[in-house]
Amino acid sequence: MEFDGLFPLTTPGGVGTAAPAGPGPAGFTAPGADSPLPVRMRPASIDELVGQQHLLAPGAPLRQLVTGTTPMSVILWGPPGTGKTTIAHLVAAATDRKFIAMSALSAGVKDVRAVIDTARRERRAGGPPTVLFIDEVHRFSKTQQDSLLAAVEDRTVTLLAATTENPYFSVISPLLSRCVLLTLQSLDEEDVRKLVRRAVSDPRGLGGAVTLTPEAEEHLVRLAGGDVRKALTALEAAAASAAAQGVTDIDLATAEKAVDVAAVRYDRDGDAHYDVTSAFIKSMRGSDPDAALHWLARMLVAGEDPRFIARRIVIFASEDVGMADPQALLVATAAAQAVQNVGLPEAQLNLAQAVVHLATAPKSNSVTTALGAAMADVRAGRGGAVPPALRDSHYQGSRGLGHGQGYRYPHDDNRGVVTQQYVPDDLVGADYYQPTDHGAERAVGERLPRLRRIVRGTATPPGDAGRVSRAAGPPAPDGGSAGVARKADDGLAAVVPPAGGAKGRGVRKDGAPAGGPEANDSGAAAGEEQP
Repeated sequence: MEFDGLFPLTTPGGVGTAAPAGPGPAGFTAPGADSPLPVRMRPASIDELVGQQHLLAPGAPLRQLVTGTTPMSVILWGPPGTGKTTIAHLVAAATDRKFIAMSALSAGVKDVRAVIDTARRERRAGGPPTVLFIDEVHRFSKTQQDSLLAAVEDRTVTLLAATTENPYFSVISPLLSRCVLLTLQSLDEEDVRKLVRRAVSDPRGLGGAVTLTPEAEEHLVRLAGGDVRKALTALEAAAASAAAQGVTDIDLATAEKAVDVAAVRYDRDGDAHYDVTSAFIKSMRGSDPDAALHWLARMLVAGEDPRFIARRIVIFASEDVGMADPQALLVATAAAQAVQNVGLPEAQLNLAQAVVHLATAPKSNSVTTALGAAMADVRAGRGGAVPPALRDSHYQGSRGLGHGQGYRYPHDDNRGVVTQQYVPDDLVGADYYQPTDHGAERAVGERLPRLRRIVRGTATPPGDAGRVSRAAGPPAPDGGSAGVARKADDGLAAVVPPAGGAKGRGVRKDGAPAGGPEANDSGAAAGEEQP
């Protein structure tokens, strides 16, 4: 059966054992003339490795693993085409170790235990140590990974595992703690270019049978996106296309025909999904619309669910823009609605507009931090009973319980704000919301201290004693029309009612204002949902 599409495993069950002799590395079939170009161009020694310089220094774990100087179990984590399988080949070539290759796609617990039992017997008999290579180890279940723990712990086997997924999510913690984690990075363009040129000239590769123009080379390097396997596969396809045309020069047109679209590295269920989403959010938060549009395009081209993108945008509007631009939430929800009603591809424009709006909007996380502080107090047990004046008083018998007594109706004050305790006793004076001076929130920040002074009764604003009551009062002193809004001394809007008081309003025997919260057309308290 094929393993990773690059080399066959020699026995059933996903396990390939070391061959007693042969031209290829133990456990692997030697590449033939018809093998894919990436297979033929595998480095024959660690000195031929390109890239991963952070792991190749003298004494570094990767070099020790390949040379066999120190037995250690290693997990190789990196994107496709960064050399994980190549490293396995180099380890297999060591003559003093038995090498066994296993595919996580097909092997089970029975296969793992069989390898471990054999390794234990041979080790006790004085045989060579066993290196067990498991590709795509993240596809092993928890039970399968558990079966490796004891053998890795006592070094019955030296584990060499490869994965493209984040091992902190895909590998169980006990196994991860017994291994050295080596992170392989995508190769940069110069590294990929070096390997492409080597493949053109090396006898193992194309052997100089073709030449590559600078434009075609640049095209192949750019399409690779750091994946050497992809670059060499494209080069082989371009060489075959040139041969079919009877030419030896691979120009840009030939290279474009061989590989016309770059595959986007994006797995909706994998690590790249979370990385790209994180970059998308952080780019909007960092006010970089160009970067945000790039990550949006990456998700759209890769086929990400547009509803997921829309949800992230709506969340961002409140989490990172908030009161600095209240319109941002409306724009975000409109884009989400457009995704539902219009769909792709046209809704891409709606998403892009929302992304640009959010990225360029003033930013504030004051709503986020305010809610977090309030929830922290609740979880800590702060917050007593609802103040009696705020309790529901619309049902029969509630007045006898003292519910609603003493409640002050804010609309009966000419400013629309009254002194009244709205929080439990142990939270009096708690300031959760701390507005910034960004965008529209600056005006909120200027108004909030005055609101808190009045609500908490901490100070009497200048001119408060001469305030005109809404229940009754003289006409506007400037002779203007009754009911015209003007600015009170405390900076809040004041409305001067017509002479003689507000029409249709008075005071009931129980002291509550007629038409107020205790008496409306439905018989329910004002603010309660009406049938």
